[in-house]
Amino acid sequence: MSTVPKRRLTAQEYLAIERKAEFKSEFLHGEMFAMAGTTREHSLLTGNAITAFNLQLRGRDCEVHTSDMRVKVSPTGLYTYPDVSVVCGKPEFEDAEVDTLLNPKVIVEVLSESTEGYDRGKKFEHYRSVSSLAEYMLIAQDAPHVEVHTRQPDGRWLLWETNDLDSVVRLQSIECSLTIRDIYSRVFPDQNAVESTSAHP
Repeated sequence: MSTVPKRRLTAQEYLAIERKAEFKSEFLHGEMFAMAGTTREHSLLTGNAITAFNLQLRGRDCEVHTSDMRVKVSPTGLYTYPDVSVVCGKPEFEDAEVDTLLNPKVIVEVLSESTEGYDRGKKFEHYRSVSSLAEYMLIAQDAPHVEVHTRQPDGRWLLWETNDLDSVVRLQSIECSLTIRDIYSRVFPDQNAVESTSAHP
């Protein structure tokens, strides 16, 4: 018994569907993949990172985007929605809709149990092909742990990581520094108690 092969969408068809859809989907090789929902921790971590970036990049020629901004990995054809993306200089977009960024400089993903393997592996492989991308930051949501992958002049990627709340993440490409404690603000009850005690001696 023969089966009819599933028709693959073009990128233009995907964009037409996606721009009317209620839920976000990634796109690769003609197929759409629905994205998972978020958690409180995920939302807090993303918001904390965006706040820190916006404060430090104010007045500079950079834009900070939430996961509402779609990013296209042009060399591989992946369309996706990073949790945070930063672009400096003139942003480049796929078309006049100005909703698909082509040249992010920094991408941040908050890890979850269902996406961690993908974010560390195949998705990072896609991201590495974006010539403008200088740094890729991964934030765990089940415990304080942050990784930053930085592109070196020879094209290799250097990993820096920490689980120390008192350490500082330095993103050299955009000259921003984020404390791990600020990234995880209000995420873990024990940490919140420490912050409250410190603020009110």
